[in-house]
Amino acid sequence: MPVKLPARRRWSTAARWPAGVLLAAWRYMWSTTPVHRWVMAGSWPEDAPPDLPEKLDRSDLQTWQDGVGPLLHRIYRTRFTASRVGAQEVVGQLVERMDRVAPTEFATFQKVDGDGRMREGDDYVVRMPGPWDGPVRVVEVSETSFRLATLRGHLEAGQIEFRAISDHRGVTFEIESWARSGDRLSDLLYSHVQISKEVQLHMWASVLRNVVDLAGGQMHGGIVITTRRVDPAALPGAEESSGLDRRDERRLAALAERATNFDPGDLGSGQDDANWRIDEMTEALPHEVPGPPRPGGSWDIGREIMNRYQLADPRRVNGVFSAHVPLAARDMLLKIHYGPLRFRVGVRVGEPYEQTVVLDGREVLRYGWSYRTLDGHFEEGEMRYELRKWLDNGDVEFRLHAESRPARSGPWLPRTGFRLVGRNQQLRFYRQICRRMRRLTEAQLETERASASREELAGAERAGIAAAG
Repeated sequence: MPVKLPARRRWSTAARWPAGVLLAAWRYMWSTTPVHRWVMAGSWPEDAPPDLPEKLDRSDLQTWQDGVGPLLHRIYRTRFTASRVGAQEVVGQLVERMDRVAPTEFATFQKVDGDGRMREGDDYVVRMPGPWDGPVRVVEVSETSFRLATLRGHLEAGQIEFRAISDHRGVTFEIESWARSGDRLSDLLYSHVQISKEVQLHMWASVLRNVVDLAGGQMHGGIVITTRRVDPAALPGAEESSGLDRRDERRLAALAERATNFDPGDLGSGQDDANWRIDEMTEALPHEVPGPPRPGGSWDIGREIMNRYQLADPRRVNGVFSAHVPLAARDMLLKIHYGPLRFRVGVRVGEPYEQTVVLDGREVLRYGWSYRTLDGHFEEGEMRYELRKWLDNGDVEFRLHAESRPARSGPWLPRTGFRLVGRNQQLRFYRQICRRMRRLTEAQLETERASASREELAGAERAGIAAAG
């Protein structure tokens, strides 16, 4: 490890570990703060970490290139009002002493060389229960944010930024990280056993709660955690240019030889004797101003979520496809998780459409696409996703339309299982898609809003510096 604390400080911290583990676990189980967790597929370079300052001392840095496993781009966010202090004051207090908001029974930020205000180039060690020290270096400090980079010996390899933004709705505090596991053992504990993942989530959620308490504010909407996962094969330097691992690439290619496992002419017939189930659900998305969609609004974000198939929770259904293939010609391999069971089935995307039509005397802009099940699937039918914007009042909504029935061919076990317990899971999946579409759109709008506020603040600071010069 490149940095080392005095022995007395290390032993005093270690003495608190057993009690800290128990207290942290107790608080984790009994926390009443709503925590909303959303996982999506990421991409490069959209989810790449920010560049490091040119003048930074890079000795002993552990960058994302030194890590193992997927790159996780994560944002922890909360918003609060009625606080005694604003964004600059909150960050200022943390820069003076980070332990003001650290869950000290669980983790403590200890400066390696002396005490005092955080400055660029300073090294810290995050001490946690067990042998999980986290050496970091301060790479950037401003009035409303500071950023840290991991050093050799850290469980992770990457960067993390803390920032606060004030606007008419109150203060938004965010923790944004770009990191991979530091080594194979860390990747095992994080990605597979998931011990480190829950420890990390509890730690940063506790920091956000403590920030609200420090500011004397009132939290609104709980804590939102969005994770964008970039698989190793999609990172620069990976051997697989398609961004897929070899097995998934072979399975995806094999779908081109498969036909649909039903007669498409049966769709829309509503034949009760054919056991077709027709389901339709609608979810309202954040409102826009009347007229055509505005850039970066609900419509644009919803369309992007649909096109990248972020609709399904990848922990339940993971859609694998080649990003280089146009949507209209795309086959998708759906990797379905049901308890300990794993199923892989194929679907084929139909021609997308976008049109303005008149419904009930009102103009509405519609965009959508569908997919149909292929041989080997335990269902037969079509799923259609559609985005609508009513141009007269700006309402935006997402619609799901499905026509399905149990498959009459293919592997016996999944077909039988679907006939026995599939209907409840099917409806649950539909509801989750609608809810996820709304929450992901809200989260991305919040990210865009915070980014615009930061750019506006940065522009004001640059203007002030120029005027002073």
